[in-house]
Amino acid sequence: MALDRVDLIIVAVYLVGITAFGLQFRRRQRSLRDYFLADRNIPWWALALSIVAAETSTLTLISIPGLAYDTDLTFLQVVLGYLVGRVIISFVLLPQYFRGELFTAYELMERRFGRRLRSFTAGLFLLTRAAAEGVRVYAVAIVVGIALGTHDVASIAIITALTLIYTFEGGMAAVIWTDVIQTFIYVGGTLVGLFVILHAVPGGWDGILATAGAAGKLRIFDFTPSWHLKYTFWSGLIGGAFLTTASHGTDQLIVQRLLAARGERQAKTALLASGVAILAQFALFLIVGVALWAFYRVPSAQFGKPDNIFPTFIVTRMPHGVAGLLIAAILAAAMSNLSAALNSLSSSAVMDFYLRGRKELPERRRVLISRTMTIAWALVLFALAVFSRRGGRVVEVGLTIASVAYGALLGAFLLGVLTRRAGETGAVIGMVCGLGVELYVWRFTTIPWTWYVLIGTVITFGVGYAASLILRPREAAA
Repeated sequence: MALDRVDLIIVAVYLVGITAFGLQFRRRQRSLRDYFLADRNIPWWALALSIVAAETSTLTLISIPGLAYDTDLTFLQVVLGYLVGRVIISFVLLPQYFRGELFTAYELMERRFGRRLRSFTAGLFLLTRAAAEGVRVYAVAIVVGIALGTHDVASIAIITALTLIYTFEGGMAAVIWTDVIQTFIYVGGTLVGLFVILHAVPGGWDGILATAGAAGKLRIFDFTPSWHLKYTFWSGLIGGAFLTTASHGTDQLIVQRLLAARGERQAKTALLASGVAILAQFALFLIVGVALWAFYRVPSAQFGKPDNIFPTFIVTRMPHGVAGLLIAAILAAAMSNLSAALNSLSSSAVMDFYLRGRKELPERRRVLISRTMTIAWALVLFALAVFSRRGGRVVEVGLTIASVAYGALLGAFLLGVLTRRAGETGAVIGMVCGLGVELYVWRFTTIPWTWYVLIGTVITFGVGYAASLILRPREAAA
């Protein structure tokens, strides 16, 4: 089971074309401001599309349809929380980032608390982002393996190498502008895929509505007041809001994009516009999953795992040419997310650690070190992806890994922004406690990932503030 020659040509043209396009930005990378922030000259609409691409990834494109195939549309409740989180960031965190010349989110922690907390938060970002990204990169192997018939390791290597080429050369400008093109490709490709599925199901759209409705697949809201149900209105709205406030307000992957805006107002516009786009996009992917269920109506276990369903349909049921377009669309999402991860991991490693004691280095040397760090992180993500070949639905595995650390990060940032009495030692104690509680909840309870960030934030903020009040007199005396 693999693509035919026409489809393979389309995929090859896409891979070569997007890599060549990204390389067009290599001559503009003369300073760290150019390489990591695209000279802070990106318009809001391009940033909005880049943010959407950064949080989409192959996980979303293949795993969300698989999720809807097995369940219903209740995941949309989490996306509603994504919108609320963006509003909170716009008023609470963004103004702080545009006070001064920041390259990373964690410089704010040093400005408010000190170097120790900056290192702690940046280190936590590097560890969790790399782990979560390894799962996302592995998701690429699922698609490439089904389409090309290659093994997991070879599939991962192909995409990692091609993405590294233009990220290494073109920096953040290449990342953002390739994101813009790739967003149009994967959304357009998914729409084409949905159109084909509609024509394959007897009765078309009306047939899907009737069949899916009778099976309860069209349910969106679940108001059950339970801590143990994964997707309810409460876990979606509250948990989704906390998750997005953390992921878009404290994670360098997104904050770096916001810092590349022409100003605070444009950054806010980009962030809020991306929320509207994400809601429409997730609705599209969930509908694809419901439509696939109406077409197959067999247990997902027959495909090996739910994540295989959409790629299998593409390869076995799509007309020649359309299948190649859809595989290219899925690869577009994968490459846009991977390039963003490489650049954000490199920027944090260089700015938050390596260059802090080496201010005398010339700018050319700094850019060279940043590019070398990009290669290093590509190798790390490749290795992590190879080790990520076990687990459940990849989208939930990735979100779970990220959520475990986000609560501690968000709690520390809120301590810095919302209070004046919190100190660095107290904030560190709060983060350690918050992270410990989240690890315990993850490994030893049945509470779903949608609540992790809320729990970690409350523990970090509460313990950090209380510890600061207790320790402040001692620190002042010392």
